[in-house]
Amino acid sequence: MTENNRLHIDKWLPTSAKEVKERGWEELDVILFSGDAYIDHPSFGASVIGRVLEKEGLKVAIVPQPNWRDDLRDFKKLGVPKLFFAVTAGNMDSMVNHYTANKRLRHDDAYTPEGRHGQRPDRPTIVYSQILKKLYPDTPIVIGGIEASLRRVTHYDYWDDELKPSILCESDADLLVYGMGEKPLKEIVRLTRKGVPFYSLTNIPQTSFLVSKDESYPTKKQWQDQELYSHEDCLNDKKKFASNFRYIEMESNAMMAKKLTQDYKDQSIIVNPPYPVMNEKEMDEVYDLPYTRLPHPRYKDKKIPAFDMIKFSVNMHRGCFGGCSFCTISAHQGKFIANRSEKSILKEVENITKMPDFKGYLSDLGGPSANMYQMKGIFESICKTCRRPSCIHPDVCPNLNTNHQAMLDIYKKVDQVPGVKKSFVGSGIRYDLILHQTKDAKINKSNREYATELIKNHVSGRLKVAPEHTSDEVLNVMRKPSFNLFYKLKALFDDINKKEGLNQQLIPYFISSHPGSHGTDMADLAVKTKELDFKLEQVQDFTPTPMTVATVIYYSGYHPYTLKKVFTAKSVKEKLSQRKFLFWYKKEYREAIKTELIKMGKKDMLTKLFK
Repeated sequence: MTENNRLHIDKWLPTSAKEVKERGWEELDVILFSGDAYIDHPSFGASVIGRVLEKEGLKVAIVPQPNWRDDLRDFKKLGVPKLFFAVTAGNMDSMVNHYTANKRLRHDDAYTPEGRHGQRPDRPTIVYSQILKKLYPDTPIVIGGIEASLRRVTHYDYWDDELKPSILCESDADLLVYGMGEKPLKEIVRLTRKGVPFYSLTNIPQTSFLVSKDESYPTKKQWQDQELYSHEDCLNDKKKFASNFRYIEMESNAMMAKKLTQDYKDQSIIVNPPYPVMNEKEMDEVYDLPYTRLPHPRYKDKKIPAFDMIKFSVNMHRGCFGGCSFCTISAHQGKFIANRSEKSILKEVENITKMPDFKGYLSDLGGPSANMYQMKGIFESICKTCRRPSCIHPDVCPNLNTNHQAMLDIYKKVDQVPGVKKSFVGSGIRYDLILHQTKDAKINKSNREYATELIKNHVSGRLKVAPEHTSDEVLNVMRKPSFNLFYKLKALFDDINKKEGLNQQLIPYFISSHPGSHGTDMADLAVKTKELDFKLEQVQDFTPTPMTVATVIYYSGYHPYTLKKVFTAKSVKEKLSQRKFLFWYKKEYREAIKTELIKMGKKDMLTKLFK
């Protein structure tokens, strides 16, 4: 390797023994195994954690997509770390990555070079951890990332159709970091460097671990306990499983959260409360780390689809207070928004403009929900005692500041950066926030200006929004606003397009077979979307994923907050029947839909759909 190439490769964290040796390192502190390809970009969790640990002065290496089928050389090539192994499945839940809602195997993987399938196992968090524990039984293993995070207690596994215990029980890992892991990992490092044994790391916020039942362990005195029904109770009684989730969700999103405990056989699973939301300075420190923003050179210019999607995007904040029943964002990132500073965001934009293949177009200025930047409670004292899972359902909290002015300012300043021709907002927009009328005329004016600015200057021809359904009953289960609000959005969208001389499209997302949705609801959806002249493209069948209200309903049949029964389409026949209504305009479904409508006693809808 030439001197220039050596310096070039040193811009990334090492991924091989050769790269470690090139740095002159004899031993590593942490070795991180990831189910994704290694892309040194702040949108990829493994890269963020690697850079954060590097900033702490550690010698860190990443092993991306290790081969688990051969002689396990990828698990042996870097030896044993001084502190611990870290394991993540990657940016996506591996089962969602591998399978469709109908449990059919996908043929590609966006987080792998050339989109190749088969470069990671199902549930890699478990597979990688078990391999490492067998090879190095005395070396601690920390698991994290979305796959581990959403499986920290008893959860329903849709793909095996069974309840599973905490992933700690199956993975043999020593500690689980849930949510966004920078703060707990820094504390783990601080303590292990001081020589604190891993089994004593039981009082770190935002971590989970196993202890023998009734065993005493160090904890924080101010943490109150919330005992959940045991795993065995959940197996024997679906209503108890449903009842658990109310506490799990509330304590995941509370400022003054309790510690969760759940028994499993002769052990107890402990889930410590989360850290307070990261402040602006802490967020900036993470996003200002020296990312190359590029895939590791080992991939030799091979295309990695997930990277191409986010290559020129900027993440302005974390968290989402929408609390949608089918979404895992608040369970992982929390409902309180963690914001970056304007300075940090503009600095990243400037760095992007210096990339050799940047053509002037930013693909996204956003976050989990793009228009939540800088939004929080007006009086934090109210938020401290709040137990609502959503700040905007069933209505917008009067304590929530919904002013869009900070985003307006950012958009305008980004567009003034030399080299930027256009910045788009590709993340999802909560139109209920834009349309919300407050008692403050200034805020209402700002929100209208935001809508105009967004539609006029930051939509690439199509604005994608997610009404999800047309039935208010189903939307209530989803924790989404009434479909009447979508009509207001469309009127506003059309009005702005007309005034600005634009010809843009509004593209709505819809879900079929969501808990609470009957065939008649889907028929109504078909009629209403036809009346709006939509031929739907952005649709999906509900996929149960761990740690969501909707998944709890799907498995148990009960709503976790009311313990009342809720219907869910489960059979393949029922689900396909609901899905067909999304495509009423396709000739191949016409006869089946007609038969279904007659069976429902909805002959009146035939003329509305097929006149």
